[in-house]
Amino acid sequence: MALAQSVLEELRRVVGKEHVIDSSNDLRIFERDASIEGSAPDAVVLPANAAEVSAVIKIASKNRIPVVPRGAGTGLSGGAVTIRGGIALQVTRMRKILEIDPVAQTALVEPGVVNQELSLVAAAQRLFYAPDPSSQKACTLGGNAAENSGGPHCLYYGVTTNHVLGMEVVLADGSVHWVSGDAPDRIGLDLCGVLVGSEGTLCAITKIKVRLLRTPPSVATLLAAFPTIDAASQAVSAVIGHGIVPAALEMMDSVTVGAVEAHYHAGYPTDAGAVLLVEVDGIAESTLELMNAIRHVLAENHGYAMREAQTPAERDLLWAGRKGAIGALGRIKPNYYLHDGVVPRSRLPQILSAVGEIGVHYKLPVANVFHAGDGNLHPNILFDLRDRDVLPQVESAGEEMLRAVVELGGALSGEHGIGLEKSAFMPWVFSHDDLDAMRLVKNALDAHGIMNPGKIFPDPERKMPHLAGRTGLAIEAKWW
Repeated sequence: MALAQSVLEELRRVVGKEHVIDSSNDLRIFERDASIEGSAPDAVVLPANAAEVSAVIKIASKNRIPVVPRGAGTGLSGGAVTIRGGIALQVTRMRKILEIDPVAQTALVEPGVVNQELSLVAAAQRLFYAPDPSSQKACTLGGNAAENSGGPHCLYYGVTTNHVLGMEVVLADGSVHWVSGDAPDRIGLDLCGVLVGSEGTLCAITKIKVRLLRTPPSVATLLAAFPTIDAASQAVSAVIGHGIVPAALEMMDSVTVGAVEAHYHAGYPTDAGAVLLVEVDGIAESTLELMNAIRHVLAENHGYAMREAQTPAERDLLWAGRKGAIGALGRIKPNYYLHDGVVPRSRLPQILSAVGEIGVHYKLPVANVFHAGDGNLHPNILFDLRDRDVLPQVESAGEEMLRAVVELGGALSGEHGIGLEKSAFMPWVFSHDDLDAMRLVKNALDAHGIMNPGKIFPDPERKMPHLAGRTGLAIEAKWW
């Protein structure tokens, strides 16, 4: 349902006529994020500052219009999809780095700042921002905070919530608040901890204060090949079992390696069943010692063709292959459906075997590229969206993969969020009481339910997921 002209006029008075989009053709650009489901908003509003965000949300609250905060639209769980219509609150005009404090090692930024841009600017002070999603050249820090995004280097450095010191936020009534601050230990209720990762369901973020880190003096990056994905998985467990926590420990299977090498020509061995990309950093003596130890462990676990980057350019090329892997898979099929379940590292061989069997059962190619060090899977189900009959098969395969993750003691998401695609599965891991407690927080901060409705919690307005599957997990339908 289109917004009333009176509402559109109010919005134009707040942000300017050119910053309210309501043409049906233009709205199609905003109907999706990087997930597979789309729904167009009734309007897109592009505020320039916190005052405008507050005014827009007050208008929405008065008229009971849904508001969906949106950054770059790179999210993979449907968090930015406007499934109830309403306003897509596009924050990409708010893209200033307001302050970098080299003494306190902090930065104050607006939510539309692109992740990589912050590290590039901070590099002049020999600082960097640690959370590094694969989409870091495009994704925004506001979106990262909303989804509690991770990245390859979060194995050692931690995910977004570990680096956010405080935020300015606008709640569902339009009120503006600063939560938390500079103290390493937050006193009282950790409201910042509640809001980071809340996926736009509790607030819109208008400023973020983040922790920066000193650029390490030495970095070593190693590529190692393995005959099978099982062997690579065992090697991951062996590295961590020796008490070594690398800065990054990434895995790619043979399908991914073939696509990456064809695109990037980074020297990935295409005869391998899987490869690991391992990185350590610190002082030169420490990185040399750690990398030697890692080489030894990998060799004991069937690692071969080990190659260490000798120059920054070679390191960048290896990482370009890893971070561009999902895009490179377009050489195989034009579309993908990507999940990010997490399992204990010791269960990697079992879950990867299950993922492979599910792909074979549904006759769908599956490519695995993921954060092996912390057991954060990224199975990419490859398909062609022009074949409309294949989509139910893709969704069923993805559901079964998540069911297998849960059976093995895992979690539904490691960094992409629950959003739209996994909300129906929340009762697999949370009880009635758990979900009710979460809803109490939601209701306290958003009494009318206008902030990103239909996300995170099971939605009675949407169809039930398939309860029949090939894995053994019993699901109680009454939870829906």
